[in-house]
Amino acid sequence: MKTPEFLQIHHDDHAAIRDELIQGLSAPKAHTSPKFLYDALGSRLFEAITELPEYYPTRTEAAIFKTHGAAMAACVPPHATLIDLGAGNCNKAAALFDRFAPKRYVAVDISVDFLRGALECLQRQYPELDMMGIGLDFSSSLRLPAQAGSPQDPRILFYPGSSIGNFTPEQALSFLQDAHQACGSASHSGLLIGVDLVKDHAELQAAYDDALGVTAAFNRNLLPHINRVVGSDLRLADWRHLALFNPKDSRIEMHLLANRDLTVTWPGGSRDFAKDERIHTENSYKWTVASFSELLQQAGFAKPQVWTDAHDPAHGRFAVMWASAR
Repeated sequence: MKTPEFLQIHHDDHAAIRDELIQGLSAPKAHTSPKFLYDALGSRLFEAITELPEYYPTRTEAAIFKTHGAAMAACVPPHATLIDLGAGNCNKAAALFDRFAPKRYVAVDISVDFLRGALECLQRQYPELDMMGIGLDFSSSLRLPAQAGSPQDPRILFYPGSSIGNFTPEQALSFLQDAHQACGSASHSGLLIGVDLVKDHAELQAAYDDALGVTAAFNRNLLPHINRVVGSDLRLADWRHLALFNPKDSRIEMHLLANRDLTVTWPGGSRDFAKDERIHTENSYKWTVASFSELLQQAGFAKPQVWTDAHDPAHGRFAVMWASAR
């Protein structure tokens, strides 16, 4: 049996992270990056969110893969290097192994420690498959190391779960351009990506403000995380969760609202918040099939093959797209 390789490229710069959080809290419109929602507890809370009845993306995407997996396998190159971006527990990619028959599996996440157990388990199930875990913050720059495999071998970049929605349209285009370059020079390489689509606003909002309050807990868990990093004195009782759909920008927004006038302090600084003033914690952009297809082509990909949960892709709730790098 082969043994997975591991390579940690990303290393936290704690001073830079602290400065980034303080700058966001101090801005005229306070904000933080959604990456700060995912500390150890936040990651477990998000896993719980995916099980909620209101949260349609995970189960809808899974149904698309189940229904259209054979058609996807006919599009992607056989015996390719499957590069799983934001792999987490690796379950989504592993479900494709039998259909896609990859030559090599490369799991990418911010920390190889997140990947180690999953890859070691997968290796026992697929003892002849080359596997590698790479600790990389690809949200900043998708530059794969040479150890990921030869760029002359065909590559399938896999980015499921609609995580592309956390990028602004400008950031999404930059990411897709990086992904196009990361496909390498081999013919038939490309990107397989999950995209959440515009739909009824009430359904969208419910997915980010569930009746059980799990998403609210996920959002509010940011506060003790900031306190640990910054040394601030944010109190859970002072803040409540807000999710809303912004039709102008076609995005769901998550905010934390102050319950009263208050002052947040940290070593060397402070910030006053008025009652109902917000900290903007996350965006999740929603696309149409046509608009995201155009974005892929702007990034250098061919016009994508599209699968949705509807007979007519234009009326789907969620899409999976295969875009060849040409």
